[in-house]
Amino acid sequence: MSKSMEKQFVAVLNQNRAALFKICKIYCADPEDRRDLFQEIVIQLWQAFPTFRGESGASTWVYRIGMNTAISNFRKTTNRRSTSPFSSFDMEIPELQDTAENPIDTGPLYQAIDQLNVIEKALVLLYLEDKSYDEMSAILGISKSNVGVKLNRVKTKLEKLIKTQTL
Repeated sequence: MSKSMEKQFVAVLNQNRAALFKICKIYCADPEDRRDLFQEIVIQLWQAFPTFRGESGASTWVYRIGMNTAISNFRKTTNRRSTSPFSSFDMEIPELQDTAENPIDTGPLYQAIDQLNVIEKALVLLYLEDKSYDEMSAILGISKSNVGVKLNRVKTKLEKLIKTQTL
């Protein structure tokens, strides 16, 4: 991969790092597991970057690969693709860490989200990121109307989970 392509990759990665951190937080409770998942997502993005054609937005592409990697994280396969090594180029990839962007106590929400299945977690994450139904549809590979139906069901489920936590 050329130096200019590496710079483009790092730029896309840095522009979407908050989304990657959120994916890791939603799918992994343990900080060490979050770091491992983050690394796995970066590897998958790195391998797929040469084939990224820009037909969708970079954030949609990053979310799709990030979500798919998170969902299949524990489904180990015997025939893994070999990885392409990074060059000595200074990648300037930030460390995975929780950011204090939101002073609101999100503990109960994350506890409720932790009880959802992988697809429901994906929907919640995309909803919290203010993605449109069209973007959610493209990222998850489901119809726009299916996004609406599933999202309404997940909101109801989360509401019930949060209420039972506070009782």
